[in-house]
Amino acid sequence: MTHLILPLANWGMGTAIIIFFAVLCVGLSALVLSFVFSGKKKDKDEVTPSKNDKI
Repeated sequence: MTHLILPLANWGMGTAIIIFFAVLCVGLSALVLSFVFSGKKKDKDEVTPSKNDKI
């Protein structure tokens, strides 16, 4: 009966899953920051219409 002790947790698999989700979160955060900072800068002329523009 003493050899019947089973581990309740698989630490190797749990660690691998935590590392996977940490890398996934860092990657998705980097993707969002890339989208935020890659926006096209608008010229001053594009923001305010000139007097010659007809609507």
